Amino acid sequence: MLGANHLKPVIKTGGQSLVYSLTAETDQDVYEVEALYDLCFAPGREALSSYRLRDDIPPVAGLSHVARDADGILAGAIRYWPVHVGDVSALLLGPVAVHPTRQGEGLAALLIRETLAIARQAGWARVMLVGDAPYYGKFGFEQLHGVTMPPPTNPERVLGHALHDAAWDGVQGDVTRWYMD
Repeated sequence: MLGANHLKPVIKTGGQSLVYSLTAETDQDVYEVEALYDLCFAPGREALSSYRLRDDIPPVAGLSHVARDADGILAGAIRYWPVHVGDVSALLLGPVAVHPTRQGEGLAALLIRETLAIARQAGWARVMLVGDAPYYGKFGFEQLHGVTMPPPTNPERVLGHALHDAAWDGVQGDVTRWYMD
């Protein structure tokens, strides 16, 4: 389980062991992480509706993580944002990105699994994202029916994962920007 301290997860791929340090993202990581997202995603990524939910809202402290190789070079990053679905709180996962030279090593899967475990321990009940069901289904994400992201989001790509039993049961409504309860 990850915490505030550096851990050295090992990913075995093609007979080779790779070691990464996973740590909570800090203010010193922000520019590097943004550059990674610019590299990995299409121009105009910030025009997506999910970014309107993030405007002027900081990522959830302690959940957004970076992965660095043994030389300290940024290899991947994941962020979580607080949102509301109807009248309940949820986490919005994304973006998650892995540097093109590190893709195919299982690093995105490691980032997702480890940070979902941290979110569960931190008391969050539900996580959602906009993504491909075949990929995210491996981590327990399923299509959310009755949960509406701001347009123009394809409803089939709105996925949720319950961190606690039945956390999404009966949850419906619009996904809106975070506000304090």
